[in-house]
Amino acid sequence: MSTSSASVVPPAAPPVLAEVVRSGFVEGRHRGSLVLLAADGSVELALGDVTAPVFPRSSNKPMQAAGVLHAGLELDGERLALAAASHSGETFHRDLVHKMLDEHGLTPAQLRCPPDLPLDPEEKETYLAAGAVRDRVVMNCSGKHTAMLAACALRGWPLESYLDPDHPLQRIVHRVVEEAAGEPVAAVGTDGCGAPLAAISLTGLARAYRAFVLAAPGTPERRVADAMRAHPEYVAGTRRSDTWLMRELPGTLSKMGAEAVQAVALPDGRALAFKIDDGATRTLGPVLARALALMGLDTPVLDRIGRAPLLGGGREVGEVRAAF
Repeated sequence: MSTSSASVVPPAAPPVLAEVVRSGFVEGRHRGSLVLLAADGSVELALGDVTAPVFPRSSNKPMQAAGVLHAGLELDGERLALAAASHSGETFHRDLVHKMLDEHGLTPAQLRCPPDLPLDPEEKETYLAAGAVRDRVVMNCSGKHTAMLAACALRGWPLESYLDPDHPLQRIVHRVVEEAAGEPVAAVGTDGCGAPLAAISLTGLARAYRAFVLAAPGTPERRVADAMRAHPEYVAGTRRSDTWLMRELPGTLSKMGAEAVQAVALPDGRALAFKIDDGATRTLGPVLARALALMGLDTPVLDRIGRAPLLGGGREVGEVRAAF
């Protein structure tokens, strides 16, 4: 009896988006996927699989912030920017989180994000030198958690379970993500801060950012975009690429996420999103700068964002560079 088997073709490996070059030698490569959308929303460039779902991590925060507005919470300015933040844990971030908690009759103990140290390395050194310890308010997602708690307090919803995916607030956020992305959420996981995490495609993520910058003035989506763009230091920090980009290119909406995710929308509706498969955040700047250059941007801030030097013996001996 003869048997036969169909040949199995393995899936193609994602393209290399970044190279690690030390002393002129390529010592490593980072693969991933990237999508660029034209101003009309059509796909202008797709590298890798941009239709498969990914966890955008903190790149989902604008949608989460819009969710608390849809729930009825009134936030504007720095407070709304902080609700969409992965803040650096600088003093002004911590002070505003405490102020927001006080304004809504809440306490740091009610936050369900884990205690942490400042995200910014320089701020972390200063913080530890002062004898401070891990704290929930310091955690980079504390602004988002404060806004979620405040929305629940306003609506009379349970506070202890505000991170449950079936909580009324999280159901609203889920709907906002799907409407902005133009596709159903493929999976729900748990983010590093403990909040529900919606999986969508990179194309859907880029569409969501495009939707936020093009939303009608006064809508929750546009209010979030406007607050983030007006107060980028509250979205990130004084030494962060998202801040630099939104400051130097007015009207740009930019937000990174853990595991090397980035999403950006320009005021004319062009947008991008990418994910580095191995989660190497050192690639974010070079890949982002190259993607924006492909979109036709030519500005000194791209050089600042794109620099990712490698050191040897305390001096620069190489770089992480875009490879597309």
